[in-house]
Amino acid sequence: MSDKDKPNATGQGQLRGLKVVEFAHVVAGPLAGSMLADQGADVVHVEPPGAGDAARAMGPRRDGVPLWFKVAGRNKRSVTLDLHHEAARAVAHRLVAWADVVIVTLRAGRLRSWGLDWEAVHRINPQAVLLQISGFGATSSQADAPGFGKMGEARSGVVHLTGSPDGPPVHTGFSHGDAVTGLMGAYAVLAALHRRDHDPDFDGEWIDLALFEPLFRLVEWQVIVHDQLGTVPQRSGNQLAVAPAAVINTYRSRDAQWITVTSATLRSVRNVARLLGLPEEEFATSEQQHARRGELDDGLRAWVAERSEAECLEAFARAEVVASRVFDAADIAADPVYAEREDIVTVADPDLGEVRMQAVIPHFRQHPGRIWRTGPALGQDNDLVYRDWLGLSDEELAALEKNDAV
Repeated sequence: MSDKDKPNATGQGQLRGLKVVEFAHVVAGPLAGSMLADQGADVVHVEPPGAGDAARAMGPRRDGVPLWFKVAGRNKRSVTLDLHHEAARAVAHRLVAWADVVIVTLRAGRLRSWGLDWEAVHRINPQAVLLQISGFGATSSQADAPGFGKMGEARSGVVHLTGSPDGPPVHTGFSHGDAVTGLMGAYAVLAALHRRDHDPDFDGEWIDLALFEPLFRLVEWQVIVHDQLGTVPQRSGNQLAVAPAAVINTYRSRDAQWITVTSATLRSVRNVARLLGLPEEEFATSEQQHARRGELDDGLRAWVAERSEAECLEAFARAEVVASRVFDAADIAADPVYAEREDIVTVADPDLGEVRMQAVIPHFRQHPGRIWRTGPALGQDNDLVYRDWLGLSDEELAALEKNDAV
């Protein structure tokens, strides 16, 4: 059975029948589309001919085959289109007319010149939802400035809060800002679609999302603390800067494994004190626990260092202290809970054979999404999308190909 004939995710999942077109590359916009595709939407990923999405060349490879895009592009249709050509832009507008949702990450000036800005999209398809992701947002004085996810992380306040008090601010080791923006973008699309399906006067929607805004929104307390107390929260290592928890840290065991311990309630902190042989009555209140958090932290560090990881975790479980090994990818692959949750699935790939990757998350038990393909080859779906879905004639396709517009 060819990919063209293979039943795709539209036959299954919460979003079957939803039509999405992406003029977006690398992480944030495509991840928003990926969340929709995993739940059954038909997502068309538009890429420039030749190199395609830059994500295709990023990350580790096996036998010369890039691995990242196998996950990032899964469940999508890939078409090529060179929007520098007027004829290609006309096809892009037909895709906009076809779609329920349009995702763009191009700069504001380029969107205007190519007719993919809000005004143009709304004129072509008055019912469309446009998700526009940019570095600084369409209404800021820097609307046309370039931006990347790490910039968004830095502007959000999150990087300032991450790291040791006496060390530099630290970025996370993955595309944190981009990823959270993608998630919030997908959430926003679904909110707009809910309005569309329940409001007879719906007149399209423009979701204008800057890369720094999602993480900024998630750190709920930093603005109100600064506003009301006049203070700037600072880095506090593994502790939470404004949380009352007396114990949150990582500790190294005798066999050189890292363990996270979190005790965020009065009872759980008393459990730690009891485990360390300290009088529980001296840790009865939040004030007592907070005042002696350094003693608990030092005691746990020494206690863990004297024991193996297995001994520590067994003792923590008996004492009802919440703790976990700090997982790496190998730990995740071998973990029984991940297996029980079916969070890792095996998918057939034409280049690599069988590959394992994250399942569709979250799990819908009644009408689950599924992975029906890994990231497709560049332009693999040109014929299906342009001929079968948009109805382009043989002559139109031949003209586009002759002029290198696809």
